[in-house]
Amino acid sequence: MRLGSRVVDSSARLVMGIVNATPDSFYDAGRDYELERALDHVEEMVGQGADIIDIGGVKAGLGEDVTPGQEIARVEMLVAAVRSAHPDIVISVDTWRAEVARVALPAGADLINDAWGGYDPELVDVVAEFDAAVVCTHTGGLTPRTYARRVRYPDLVGDVTSYLVDLAERARAAGVREDGIILDPGHDFNKNTWHSLELTRRLDELVRLGRPVLVATSNKDFIGETLGLPKYERLEGTLATLAICAWHGAQIFRVHNVMEARRTVDMVASITGHRVPERVTRTFA
Repeated sequence: MRLGSRVVDSSARLVMGIVNATPDSFYDAGRDYELERALDHVEEMVGQGADIIDIGGVKAGLGEDVTPGQEIARVEMLVAAVRSAHPDIVISVDTWRAEVARVALPAGADLINDAWGGYDPELVDVVAEFDAAVVCTHTGGLTPRTYARRVRYPDLVGDVTSYLVDLAERARAAGVREDGIILDPGHDFNKNTWHSLELTRRLDELVRLGRPVLVATSNKDFIGETLGLPKYERLEGTLATLAICAWHGAQIFRVHNVMEARRTVDMVASITGHRVPERVTRTFA
């Protein structure tokens, strides 16, 4: 997998820190809407071990309409500022719009995180044009920022697999490089809690498709419903999902709590033998 200037092998476990440059974000309620506060948050996450910074200008859920121009105004300057402050960090932009990607990529982004499953068919053309990478997400065809009801999948993993394979092929056919196509099963997107739990449990089946897998489970509703907890009390549940997904071979972990996620996936990587412990002195002293 190549993300900007960084090339990583299949043993890498990358933590993606979330920056919501919106006034109405799901988790932090506008914490990063102002540029200086967003940059302070980026500094904090980089210091905690983030490998990727994911910048979004539109809330994923229901809310006020955001025009492409408004989204660009929220992300373009922030992307450029993060790139200036951290020349080597991988920068991702969470957008489904080709016109936003066309501005964000030359501003300094390396990756387009398309959380809405190829809704804009021209997005992958822009990604290819700028030699960037893209995240292909399963949404089951859900329209951006809408909410599905009574979703049924006769074969959940089969549906997710075929959908992601199709998106990856569309990206490849558009000219996106092979080492720049990433898959995301889309926890909570057009799925109920049982679906998201099953995808976590069977994530290894998606990893076997042979492409890097990103998981975005952080503080999501399926965790809250499973444990009966509000969004600010879902950290432990989130870390459990990260550990399972890391064990199954996921490579990128999109999170709100970078430090805790970094420690969790590093511990799993050491258990699987892909990471050397920081020190080993017990019984040797």
